[in-house]
Amino acid sequence: RGLLILEVKDWRLDTIRQASKQTWEIIPGGVPKSVINPSEQARHYAHQVVDALCKDKQLVQPEGKWQGMLTFPWSYGVVFTHITRKQFDTAELHRAIEPHRVICADEMTESADAEELQSRLWGMFPTLMRGVLSLPQIDRVRWILFPEVRVPTQSSLFTSDEKADADALPDIMQVMDLQQEQLARSLGDGHRVIHGVAGSGKTMILGYRAEYLAKAASDGKPILVLCYNEPLAVKLASMMEAKGLNERVHVRNFHKWCRQQLVAFGQELPPNKMAVGAKMDDMVDRVIRAVDRKHIPSGQYLAVLIDEGHDFRPEWLKLVTQMVDPSTNSLLLLYDDAQSIYERQRSKQFSFKSV
Repeated sequence: RGLLILEVKDWRLDTIRQASKQTWEIIPGGVPKSVINPSEQARHYAHQVVDALCKDKQLVQPEGKWQGMLTFPWSYGVVFTHITRKQFDTAELHRAIEPHRVICADEMTESADAEELQSRLWGMFPTLMRGVLSLPQIDRVRWILFPEVRVPTQSSLFTSDEKADADALPDIMQVMDLQQEQLARSLGDGHRVIHGVAGSGKTMILGYRAEYLAKAASDGKPILVLCYNEPLAVKLASMMEAKGLNERVHVRNFHKWCRQQLVAFGQELPPNKMAVGAKMDDMVDRVIRAVDRKHIPSGQYLAVLIDEGHDFRPEWLKLVTQMVDPSTNSLLLLYDDAQSIYERQRSKQFSFKSV
């Protein structure tokens, strides 16, 4: 149907002291505060969105009277999650906001009529606007408005597209599908395992999840991303740096992380004379023993995200699981059995529940 920008307010009726078409006086927590009219706020956001979308030639009219304008309708509105329609009318809030631009609390409950809600949403669009959003256009809108769901091209995997010049918008915009985006947003805390074949977008979901967690908790303990493959770790680290998140998200190759743990907490490193393979194994064993003896602290990270989990031995997984802050218990592991380097060495009885 089109693009609708909604400003959501959790105000209760007794939060609102005075309302006009320009400003509202509210008293959150008992402290008076003057704010812009929510409808005006939504309108302002809508114009910002439209200005951004109009820079994409595939979203605008190429010629004619409406040349340069969006090919589909757009509008804006307000959602009051704690004010019913009866309260809205009784308080005469319609004097400050056009009633057809408002969705009230009792109009979006599970028991509310879905067609009636849909009709209210459609009623926010100007009747003179024509056209619809095609599926390719929806993907372009998502690409422009939500940089975190962009899928980089193969040649520039994990290179940030966020700072791309508006005049150089790509003809083909690839984004996460809605299922992938919903999965990354809704994983929640606790231990989560995502199993997918190569090329199914697991690493993309991990990168999005790391960014989401970092922005949701802007201070406190960092987030750790571990990979087996060093080049992948470098690419993921570059992506986080491009987004300005390298201080919050630490991306490491697993063995490099183990060495850093030994150095950071004053533990002895393996002798240099050891063969590389034996040295790597010994380094991991030293970290495990140091954690068991509490010489290296557990719970260092707000969350731990593991890519290429199929290449992690059970004892490695047990180790990194201990690095998660118990208050969040946030662990995400992505794996593909078909690619496992260590599958032959794993016990047939191994399960992720055991770690």
